[in-house]
Amino acid sequence: MKKIIFLLIITLTACQNNTLNNLELKSTKIKIEYNNLLYSRIINPLDSNDVTKGFSASEYIVIAGDTIKDFKFEKSKSIETDTSKILRISGIFKSEKYKIKKIVNSEIITKFPSFIITRVQYTNLNKNAINISAWVNNHYNIPVKDTNEVVWSYQSGSYEERPDWVLKVPNGFYQKNYMGMNATDYGGGTPVTDVWKKNIGLAVGHLEKVPKLVSLPVKRKNKFVSIEINQEKEIKLKKNESFKTYKTFVTIHNGDYFTTLSNYSSLMHNNGLNFKKISDAAYEPIWCAWGYERNFKVKDILRTLPKVKELGFKWVVLDDGWQTSEGDWYLNRKKFPNGDTDMKEFVDKIHSYGLKAKLWWAPLAADPGTDLIKQHSDMLLINKDGKYQDISWWDSYYLCPAYKPTLEYTKNLVEKFIDEWGYDGLKIDGQHMNAAPPCYNPKHHHKYPEESFEAMPKFYDSIFETVMKYKKDAVVEICPCGDAYSFFMLPYINQPVSSDPTSSWQIRTKGKTMKALMGPSAPYYGDHVELSSGGEDFASTVGVGGVVGSKFVWPVGVYFNKETGDISLTPQREKKWKKWINIYNDHVLPKGEYLGNLYDIGFDRPETHVIRKADSLFYAFYADEYEGDIEFRGLDKNAKYRISDYVNNIDYGIIQSKNPNLKIKFKNYLLLKLIKL
Repeated sequence: MKKIIFLLIITLTACQNNTLNNLELKSTKIKIEYNNLLYSRIINPLDSNDVTKGFSASEYIVIAGDTIKDFKFEKSKSIETDTSKILRISGIFKSEKYKIKKIVNSEIITKFPSFIITRVQYTNLNKNAINISAWVNNHYNIPVKDTNEVVWSYQSGSYEERPDWVLKVPNGFYQKNYMGMNATDYGGGTPVTDVWKKNIGLAVGHLEKVPKLVSLPVKRKNKFVSIEINQEKEIKLKKNESFKTYKTFVTIHNGDYFTTLSNYSSLMHNNGLNFKKISDAAYEPIWCAWGYERNFKVKDILRTLPKVKELGFKWVVLDDGWQTSEGDWYLNRKKFPNGDTDMKEFVDKIHSYGLKAKLWWAPLAADPGTDLIKQHSDMLLINKDGKYQDISWWDSYYLCPAYKPTLEYTKNLVEKFIDEWGYDGLKIDGQHMNAAPPCYNPKHHHKYPEESFEAMPKFYDSIFETVMKYKKDAVVEICPCGDAYSFFMLPYINQPVSSDPTSSWQIRTKGKTMKALMGPSAPYYGDHVELSSGGEDFASTVGVGGVVGSKFVWPVGVYFNKETGDISLTPQREKKWKKWINIYNDHVLPKGEYLGNLYDIGFDRPETHVIRKADSLFYAFYADEYEGDIEFRGLDKNAKYRISDYVNNIDYGIIQSKNPNLKIKFKNYLLLKLIKL
């Protein structure tokens, strides 16, 4: 049992400024104060600055359109142990229509001093039942000087538009960031929202072990940016019945969002969510046959393998098109006429070049008319309206991840792919893989419809464990196709990917995000270089410590798509590809330590990323054009370093940590290596 240092129960009176004497919870990193209506404000104890500029109704409920927020202070209790500090306060809301009790439990865990963890309980003291339609935690208003002040944010809502995860918040901005489905097959995310100005940042989120159907909206209007976490859900409370919100948090920080996500990940690890061990194979460069698209010819892929080997790639991915349909996953006999025998020979051929083989797959999708649906329609997820949920990209329906027969069917497929066919890993693909809708199929006997949504992590765990049963060094990549990664899938994969980036900015910011969530040496895959800005930007992946990849076709002119253009490996591209793959293989920067808190990606210019590997530091600078001084942060005290451009083999001389500045000029990027002398 934890040793209790002191226990204090006090009833306090309001001061003239409407705050309560000593009704606060604080650490060296953050302080929260409450007033006599149980409103709160966040203080930075380092400078006593009121981060939220006054009190707000940070936790409240909504009943029949009425916002219930003014709870008159009743009493409080403080508990301090050797591992945490807790403040528990209660208050009563009383009107002609309602009488409700509120208890706010706020906690600071000693190991995480910048986080205040909140859970709220509401009790119905009315004679009659009440129907709560929504609850809100951690609602705060961050002040801005004027409508032109720059505010940056990290937002994790998944939308068909595939927006940036890291973006500015202009006046008039609003994004709901609902963690459920925002389209038929787009949903899920990491339940954290962070907004920051040049001098301070504030973030909120939840700490439940499974995904929850909450929203984390960001809104900017005139002089404030507001953030919160809420849930819109009907909750009926009879007389004297209570309900509790999820565990949520608020945290403050300097710099950008990296520290918040890194600390959040550590907190979740502390709660029991642990990431898998990463094999060396996850760091090896990847060639994907998707350049030939769905109508690929096996002979075209096989003809490309010598060039793949020559360039220094280590992985070959067989992408979409090998199957007859999503759901049945039978081999396409036009491509593999002898079925399993041909597929095994195909994998053996890849292995004969010393390359590893990865298979594309889109589980949980089942096409109409497939044998699976004809024979096992019970696996299908059913919406509240009784219809099947569309997966628009694949023209398929969802299978329910919480239904045991779905899990068994999926495990059997994985065994076939890995054990029988001989693949070394999986590329699991599709925006529908990030989340599942609530399931109302009566045959599944769910305790509640959201079980399907909350079961996604266990579904991935089942896949991962089945893969590892047959190949301990296998790589399981999940590409949620433009969604903002669900944090809850990350413990069950060992290779995240930039997931169809729309720009090099997305490649870099997604890299920074995954290094925060999965650790500074995560084998983040930058996806096909052809998806970067200009289609040849290896520098954005290499500089942030990403694994490089390509989907080139060869020889020149063998395949052309009007939408994607010609991605043939021309002689000019071959020279560039070989150079960058050699650079990657020489340094393997993803195995280094990404130092994400040295530079603010929103406010520091040029945009800068740093990786430490052994006694060397690798700096990556990005800008359309830049001329001026740069500052090398993170150098050891009283140390000297030799600087070189490791892409173009240019020596920049020696620099001392006491004067860590250098005048430079570049376009697009500059990658420098600093070797400690």
